[in-house]
Amino acid sequence: MKYFAPSTVEEAAGLLAQPNTKVFAGATDVIPQIRAGRPEPEALVDLKKIDRLVSVQRTDAKWVIGAATPTARLTGNAELAAEFPGLVEAAGLIGSDQVQSRSSLGGNLCNASPAADSVPAMVVNGVRAVIATPGGGTRTLAVEDVPAGPGRTNLVPGEFVVELEVDRAPARTGDAYLRLIPRTEMDIAVVGAGVRVTLDESGTVTDARVALGAVAPTVVRVQAAEAALIGSKLDDAALAAAAAAASAACNPIDDKRGTIAYRTHVAGVLTRRAAVIAGQRAAEKNGASR
Repeated sequence: MKYFAPSTVEEAAGLLAQPNTKVFAGATDVIPQIRAGRPEPEALVDLKKIDRLVSVQRTDAKWVIGAATPTARLTGNAELAAEFPGLVEAAGLIGSDQVQSRSSLGGNLCNASPAADSVPAMVVNGVRAVIATPGGGTRTLAVEDVPAGPGRTNLVPGEFVVELEVDRAPARTGDAYLRLIPRTEMDIAVVGAGVRVTLDESGTVTDARVALGAVAPTVVRVQAAEAALIGSKLDDAALAAAAAAASAACNPIDDKRGTIAYRTHVAGVLTRRAAVIAGQRAAEKNGASR
């Protein structure tokens, strides 16, 4: 197996256009998968030598996060964490402290696990993936449109995610991500729930986004739960309606970590709790997050 470490996006795209090549970003998934018996690629293409893929930039309009940026750099970024605490907390759940020096949002997304922690948090924040194409250009997809199913993406051969864009958060906006795992740490989510809300000056929800992980082949955006929250002050009735909608949106599997019934129930519980946290965070922001 060959190893390449290109220094430009164009060079990486050319290498990945070759047959049987695979991205080597953090290697926190690809190496264990090879060791577990998956077919070994002919070449690995390391993206961490490309400056654009390991940078974090903020403008007046948006944040741009390199797809291969180690998640340890995100959890250590106080400004990013203040504006998007739920997204940063989700990034911080990808593996151990040692893994955090290699893991990345782009890798977590493109591994296409239904239980990926960062994806529901990215979805509720409207994150977009900027994708390099074999012809030398780029195209942009909403994060929820990148995974196609367990272990599969909608990227074509030669494509890879270069960076992730997220618009600056409006005033009085808060997000949260919660998950349930069998152990106290370093485990795969049985259910994950991301929620983001925006409040007006009276504390009424003017916008809401809800997304669930590990309850379907890909992350589920729960518009019925969003509708239940919008127009409310996150009272018990609205939270109960959002929880019920989240449970109704589930299409999970039975496995050793949880039954269908258990996952369905937990999805509602976590949605309710995450909505409360997101609302508290939004209320604490008296002005724009800029």
